[in-house]
Amino acid sequence: MSDSIFKGSMVAIATPMNKDGSLDYDSLENLLEFHILNKTDAIVSVGTTGESATLNFDEHSQVIKATLGIVNKRVPVIAGSGANSTSEAIELTSKSKKLGADACLLVTPYYNKPTQHGLYCHYMKIAEEVSIPQILYNVPGRTSVDMLPETVQRLSMHPNIIGIKEASGDVNRSKEILEKCSDNISIYTGDDKTSMRDIMLGFKGNISVTANVAPLQMHNMCKLAATGNKLEAEAINSKLDSLHDNLFMESNPIPVKWALYKMGLIKAGIRLPLTWLDEKYHDILLKSLNDAGIILKH
Repeated sequence: MSDSIFKGSMVAIATPMNKDGSLDYDSLENLLEFHILNKTDAIVSVGTTGESATLNFDEHSQVIKATLGIVNKRVPVIAGSGANSTSEAIELTSKSKKLGADACLLVTPYYNKPTQHGLYCHYMKIAEEVSIPQILYNVPGRTSVDMLPETVQRLSMHPNIIGIKEASGDVNRSKEILEKCSDNISIYTGDDKTSMRDIMLGFKGNISVTANVAPLQMHNMCKLAATGNKLEAEAINSKLDSLHDNLFMESNPIPVKWALYKMGLIKAGIRLPLTWLDEKYHDILLKSLNDAGIILKH
């Protein structure tokens, strides 16, 4: 799937909020312009980092609509439309298609722990109901559900399923999923720490948290890794290495929203049950941001 428009550094973008938790569309516009200026290859709207779990249906659609309007086809926009209810995922995916999203990202159903057969039926039902490019999303550390490569292989035969975001971080899993599925779909990493390695193995790009704060560095690193330029890719990645770790000191997107606030890109807004970054982590994250050469304004 080397001709896919979805490749390189694709940011799982944070959703800006005011201090009272209401949505901040002015900051969203500034943030999107920042990413386009810094060569982010695609925008993933209302994913995990976008606090999809605390946005209601209307807000979910409003953020995707606003994102599409601001981006105005300058880069692809992928809408997060996954849910642990198949009917809800179909509704969100259908709405995203109507709004004009280029593709949808569908996380494995969380909490209710479906079987592999249940996962297959869930994704097949969505793919059959909504004709839009769909990217599967496997993140067992967050959902307590692990979609196995055999299941992905079966799903990869459907023409509407064009990719998977594999976020296990396990090199053996990366190799297995490439071997079984790469002839049919594009494979993306969802683990910043191992993104350079996986792209050099054959993944088509990275759906990234780190790209929120270091978009140009991540774009350049992904591009270099994709062309096999290991030394230059490593030179960039080594400066980001502690950031890959420390953006997860507390649950994502708590650290990344604090970092974006320090960069002057968003306001200090997040929704319960998530809370603002604990003060004990501030100095550690500041050092990682400084080591990466990121300019802070607060």
